[in-house]
Amino acid sequence: MMPQWNWIALAALAIVVICQQIRMFRIHRESKQREELFKIVTENAADMIALVDVKGHRLYNSPSYKRILGYSAAELGETSSFEQIHPDDRFKVLEAAREARSTGVGKTLDYRIRHKDGTWRVLESIASAIRNAKGEVAKLVIVNRDITERKRAQEQLEHNSFHDALTGLPNRRLFLERLQHLFLRAQRSPDRHHAVLFVDLDGFKMFNDSMGPALGDRVLVEIGQRMGACLRSDDTVSRPQGEFPVKDAALSRLGGDEFTVLLEEVSDPSNAMRVAERIVYAMAAPLTIEGEEVRTSVSVGIALSTSLQEHAEDLLQDAEAAMRRAKALGGSRCEVFDEAMHARAVNRLKLEAELRQALEQKQFRVYYQPIVHLGTKQITGLEALLRWQHPDQGLISPHKFLNAADDGSLLISIGKWMVLEACNQLSTWDRNTTATQGINLSVNVSGKELADPGFVAGVESALRSAGFPASRLHLEITESAAADAKLTSAALASLKQLGVGVILDDFGTGNSSLNRLRQLQVEAIKIDSSMVSGLLLDRSAAEAVELILLVAQKLKLRVIAEGIESAKQRDHLQQLGCELGQGYFFSAPLEAKEAELLLRQRMLGSQAAGAT
Repeated sequence: MMPQWNWIALAALAIVVICQQIRMFRIHRESKQREELFKIVTENAADMIALVDVKGHRLYNSPSYKRILGYSAAELGETSSFEQIHPDDRFKVLEAAREARSTGVGKTLDYRIRHKDGTWRVLESIASAIRNAKGEVAKLVIVNRDITERKRAQEQLEHNSFHDALTGLPNRRLFLERLQHLFLRAQRSPDRHHAVLFVDLDGFKMFNDSMGPALGDRVLVEIGQRMGACLRSDDTVSRPQGEFPVKDAALSRLGGDEFTVLLEEVSDPSNAMRVAERIVYAMAAPLTIEGEEVRTSVSVGIALSTSLQEHAEDLLQDAEAAMRRAKALGGSRCEVFDEAMHARAVNRLKLEAELRQALEQKQFRVYYQPIVHLGTKQITGLEALLRWQHPDQGLISPHKFLNAADDGSLLISIGKWMVLEACNQLSTWDRNTTATQGINLSVNVSGKELADPGFVAGVESALRSAGFPASRLHLEITESAAADAKLTSAALASLKQLGVGVILDDFGTGNSSLNRLRQLQVEAIKIDSSMVSGLLLDRSAAEAVELILLVAQKLKLRVIAEGIESAKQRDHLQQLGCELGQGYFFSAPLEAKEAELLLRQRMLGSQAAGAT
C-alpha cells in the first residue's frame, strides 16, 4: 500500500499539470483570437500590412498589396520583401529594419517600391516589433501607406514655387538661389567666374496694349522656348580659341517681359557676349502667332562676376543697368557692364535711397517762379518748381536727381507731395492776402505720373484737402509725354472734367502734330527756353517762334515764353504777339516767403500806379 504522502504528491502534480494545460489552452485560445483579430484587421485595412521575420522573409501580406501594387500573396511569397524596393532606397529600409530589431521601436520613412506594371509607387512605412518569450524581436509588423499622389502634389507645389506658371521656366526665386550659390562659390574660388545676361523684349508693352494680353502671353511663351533652344545642353558657341559650351546656362523668367540667363563657367567676357549675340539674332526672326507674323527684338545686358560685388544680387543689378544702356542705344543689341557703369549704378542706388529719405524727412522744397503778362507786367501765375535741400550738399536742382526718381515709384510719391504742397501754399496765401487772388498755379507732371492709375484721384484729393479751386491749377506736360495718346488721353479727359487746365511744355522741341494738339485740348503752350535764347541770334529760331504764335492764335491758345533773360527778348516776343512770359529777367525761382513778398510788392506797386 502506497504511503499517504505519495498520494498527496501525485495529486498535487496532477493539479499542476491540469493547471498548465488550462493555461496553455487559454494562451492558445488567446493567440488564436489575436491571430483572427490580426487577420480581420489586416484584411479590411486600407493600408498594406506585412509580417516579416528578422531576415526579411515575408510571413504574411494583407490583401491591400494586391489592390495597391498588383501582386498576389503567392507572387509576394516567392520573393524577398526587399526585391521590389527601389535600389537607391534599399539601404535606408535595411537600416530602419535593423534599428527596429535592435531597439524594438520603428521609425517612419518613405521609400519607392515597384508596382507589378513596372511603375514606381511611394510608400510611407513604419515598423513595430513582436518579441518572443525571451524578449527578443522575432518578427516585424510593417504598415505601408501609399502616398504617391501626395508626393506628386507636394513636388508639384514645390515646382510651382520655383517656376513661372506661364512659361514653365525657373522663376526669380530659383534664379536668385542659383545666383547665391555661384556667388558663394566665387568667394571660395575667386578664379571661377560666372555671368548674368539680362534679356528684355523691346516694345513689348506697346504690343501687349495693342494686341491684348492673351497674345502677349503667347509671345512670351514662344520667346521662352526660342531662348531655351539657343541654350540646349549640347550646344556650343564658336569662338577663336575654341568652343564655349552653354550646357551650364540656366534660363529664367523674372516676370513680365524680363528673362535672365545664368552662365556658370565664364573665363572671358567675350564668351558671354557671344551667347548674348546669339540670343539677339535668334529673337530677331519673326514669330507666327495665330497665323499672324510678329516681329520681336531684345536688348541684353551682360555682367560678369567680380570682386566688386558685395552681394549676389549686385550682379543682377549690373546686368540690368547694361540692358538699360542697350535700350537707350536703340535696342536689339547687347551691352557689357563695366567698372564705370558699376560706379554709376552704385551712385544711382545711393541717390535713390537718399531720395526716399528726403521724402520721409521733408527735405524737399517748392520754389515759385512768376509768369508775367508781357503787356501789363502783372503776375498772372506761378510755376511750382521742385528743389532738394540736401543736408550736406545744399540746394539741388531737379535735373540732378529726377532721373533716379523716374525709374521707380519715387517720382509718383514726390509728385503727389508737390501738388498738395503747392495747392496748400496758394490757399494759405489766398487766406492771408489779396495779392494772390486770381493767380494760377502751374505744376510739372511726368508721363509716368499720368500713367499712374491713382494720379487723377490724387490731384482731386489734393485740391479738396487744400481747398484750392481746380480752375486755377494747371498741369504742365511735355511733348514727349503727350505723344503717347494711350498714356495721356484718359488722364487728361478726367482732369478736364475736374476743371484742371493743361499746358503743353517745351513746345517746339518735339514733333507733335497739330491734330494731336487739338485732341489734347490744352489751355496753353510754352515756347521752350532754347528757342527763346536763340530768338535774337538765329533767324530760323525767330521764324519758328513766329510760326508757333500763329498756330496758337488760330487754335485760340495762350502762349508762355520760357527763359526770358533780357528786355530785348521780352520786347521782341511782345511784338510777335506773345502774351505771357517767365524767366530770370522777371524773377528767379523763389522760396515761399520770398515769393509772397514779391507778390505783395507787385500788388502795392500796381495799386500805386492805379492811384496816379
